[in-house]
Amino acid sequence: MARVEGVGLGLRAPLVGDLMTRAPPSLRWVEVSPENHMGRGGFFERMLADARGRFPVVTHGLSLGLGDRAPPDPAFLRALRAFLESVGTPWHSDHLCFGAVDGAHLHDLLPLPFTRESVRAVADRVRLLEDALGLPIAVENISWYAHPGDAQMSEADFLGEVLSRSDARLLLDVNNAFVNARNHGTDARDFLRRIPADRVVQIHVAGHFTGADGFRIDTHGEPVCAEVYELLELALSRTGRVPVLLERDGGFPPFDELAAEVERLDAILQRASP
Repeated sequence: MARVEGVGLGLRAPLVGDLMTRAPPSLRWVEVSPENHMGRGGFFERMLADARGRFPVVTHGLSLGLGDRAPPDPAFLRALRAFLESVGTPWHSDHLCFGAVDGAHLHDLLPLPFTRESVRAVADRVRLLEDALGLPIAVENISWYAHPGDAQMSEADFLGEVLSRSDARLLLDVNNAFVNARNHGTDARDFLRRIPADRVVQIHVAGHFTGADGFRIDTHGEPVCAEVYELLELALSRTGRVPVLLERDGGFPPFDELAAEVERLDAILQRASP
């Protein structure tokens, strides 16, 4: 298993040609969503093989349903474990959310109520998934635009309780923290100061869309904003030099612009304490 450090970039089809031929020197690894590759051949199989031949791979999933109440599908978990073993990822991350109810998949990342019952349910599921997959699970804080209510604690405390009661690690999404703070009138810096920094194994940064009314949506389709770069520096002052990923899923600019963002992230990361 290759060591994962420095700055990474999500493996996306529009980027693969440039990644293979002129990636910036500071790009050290790539992140892959297994659901985009499992059971698919052709172009997607070749794209993954080419990336694995050049970069260490970390996986980031979309469908574990860490907050779902129905048991996970054993056949899916077996297939996922085989994929994770084949790419040599050091951990597997997914979103702290729910996405299915009564067997219906909602195709979205929906927020959980910040309650003790949710903490217990997620912690139990994380332990089950770690046993099934044979790897550490990292949970990611999501962006959310409405909330089910009945909160018994803050988002930061909820996250801390989940990590305390399970063996999970944390994939800290700095852009999500910023988007939530702006949309809901909270303080992103306070959120970053209260999370358990010693559990962070990876950080995500991304761009987002800002509407005319100031409401923000986590799109991964715009450049990283100045405030998120500043929050990244705060996060790294607490976590030390953990791997940082630039997420870009749409609105792809010329590759040189993405490369410049990677270089800027690397400069910030290198200023952090090891």
